[in-house]
Amino acid sequence: MVLLKMQLSQQRRVRLAQGLWLLSWMAVMCGSFIFSLGVYLKIELLRRAEVMDNTEIHVVPNILMLVGLASIGTNWVAGRVCQDSLDPSRFPRWKVLLLGWYAVAALLCCLLITVVVLSYALQGRLEESLKVGLRNGIRFYKDTDVPGRCFQKETIDRLQMEFRCCGNSNFRDWFEVQWVSNRYLDYTSKDVKDRIRSNIDGRFLLDGVPFSCCNPASPRPCLQTRLTDNAAHYNYEFQKEELNLYQRGCREALIDYYMDLMNSTGPGVLSVILIQMSVLLSLRYLQTSVEGAMAQEHPEGDSEGYLLEKGVKETLEEVKVKALLLMKFGQVDPGAAEGTADKDAAPPSSS
Repeated sequence: MVLLKMQLSQQRRVRLAQGLWLLSWMAVMCGSFIFSLGVYLKIELLRRAEVMDNTEIHVVPNILMLVGLASIGTNWVAGRVCQDSLDPSRFPRWKVLLLGWYAVAALLCCLLITVVVLSYALQGRLEESLKVGLRNGIRFYKDTDVPGRCFQKETIDRLQMEFRCCGNSNFRDWFEVQWVSNRYLDYTSKDVKDRIRSNIDGRFLLDGVPFSCCNPASPRPCLQTRLTDNAAHYNYEFQKEELNLYQRGCREALIDYYMDLMNSTGPGVLSVILIQMSVLLSLRYLQTSVEGAMAQEHPEGDSEGYLLEKGVKETLEEVKVKALLLMKFGQVDPGAAEGTADKDAAPPSSS
């Protein structure tokens, strides 16, 4: 049973080949777009690797880059096949290669669908990674003299100013850590001694935040210290003050940024899937119609193009058998190898 057959004349085959050639080069451009998208997302994730606890989310840009490169290669091959499709002397050389081409093209479409699914499925992992990474980043903010953490302060400050956020969940996260380096504490000061003694871990805790939490849109000068003390500042109420500092936490800001970035790739990726499927189906029609015309020994005559020569079940069984045969040919029979070795080792008989 032939599925979805179509009668094609020589003129229609020429038009199909021309249209498929344009479509394949459009798919090459789409592959370049997918690769560039993966590189951009990878760079954005690496820029904030210091505030991420794991790299599981990197699977999305990795797949995008892999699929982009593979798409460029496969669709370039499709363009070459279109050029040779109407030349009886050159087209037969592609017959064996096209079976593998279809498998790769179908795999690319599956991987692109996987990227779309992962973009939504990994949101929970991304949130947990940022939660732990930002917590550690805030904790090591003061360690500017410790190897490996020298730029942690700069990273957090840039992050808070760029995304207009403060702390992990909110600015109160800074109240729970010592973010002032010991080298800048005056241990002869009574206030410093009292604060260190009052903490069970001997840390210098403040109800204050770094300068990067200050909101430049505030009509008043930034208040960084004694934020919970209404009497410490003129015309100030801690519970109602909202303009002085960024209210949103950096975890929420980064999640929104990365999810918007990945979700915005969805329509583009789905468009690439449709183009890739169009190339795959069109090339199948072109291949079968050209082979049919060549089998009739009349390359310029009418022929049928189809997707599957048999039913879906029969086609899958046939592909399975061919794959098993290829695997069998690639294996070495131990018995045959042993027999050959014994034959070679046997002494020649005397005449």
